[in-house]
Amino acid sequence: MESPSNWKHLRDILLMPFTVTFIVPYLLYDSKDDTLIPHTLTLKLIGWSIAVVGSALFVYTVFLFKMIGKGTLAPWEPTKKLIVEGPYRYCRNPMITGVFFMITGEGLMLYSTTILAWAVAFFIINTLYFIFVEERSMMQRFGSDYLKYKKHVPRWLPRLRPFKLLNS
Repeated sequence: MESPSNWKHLRDILLMPFTVTFIVPYLLYDSKDDTLIPHTLTLKLIGWSIAVVGSALFVYTVFLFKMIGKGTLAPWEPTKKLIVEGPYRYCRNPMITGVFFMITGEGLMLYSTTILAWAVAFFIINTLYFIFVEERSMMQRFGSDYLKYKKHVPRWLPRLRPFKLLNS
């Protein structure tokens, strides 16, 4: 089982997370929008910290998709193996959590309520997508292993102790 090429990974990163973390915020940003959020160095540093943590989480999960899952982050090139390693031992969607943190960090760094609203919309859209599309696809691809994983690992809020799928 071979992982998709680095070009396919790059293509999918540019089409999806790059679009939602850079292009959409760029299009939404309006410097006149920043009057509701206090302009403090502390808030800007908190935003940077959240964005850096989100970026690290995103990069790590993309690495796991390539090395363990043998797929990309895109639904048209899904993983071939269920990933129950790293942050996936604590919550089912750490990649989306990373992207959400990146957008939230941007909103705080730029004092932008519009970008923060985009972060909330991104979260809601992905929650609905996971409930109605992704989880069904995972069930079809991974069967009882995914059911067991889904039963024990929360969608968003992380477990305190890591989950271990014994049959993998």
